[in-house]
Amino acid sequence: MVVSHSRNDARSRRLHQAIAQKLLANPEPVLAQARRQIQAMHRDPHTRPYAERWAKLLALPISELAQRLTEDSEELRDLRQCTPFAGVLAPSERWAIYRAFRQEGPV
Repeated sequence: MVVSHSRNDARSRRLHQAIAQKLLANPEPVLAQARRQIQAMHRDPHTRPYAERWAKLLALPISELAQRLTEDSEELRDLRQCTPFAGVLAPSERWAIYRAFRQEGPV
């Protein structure tokens, strides 16, 4: 099955919506996870530009950061491809989103 970029972007946005909900409910563990990832991203020259951009977003107020995570903009579509929020969602949460997304059909 071939998956289009727009479909991947939509699925990534859906995953980040779930991350935003966790962020709003309990910010500290989510931010701690993202900060650890950003530190690791800084060590790789390929991901360093993403790390720098994400670090700026993490400095925003929580409500604004949560809104930006799900923003449908070119900047955020690009950033979500190299997210520091990997590991925030449990595998079961991710798979539930994947299943629901697959059942919904084409975007």
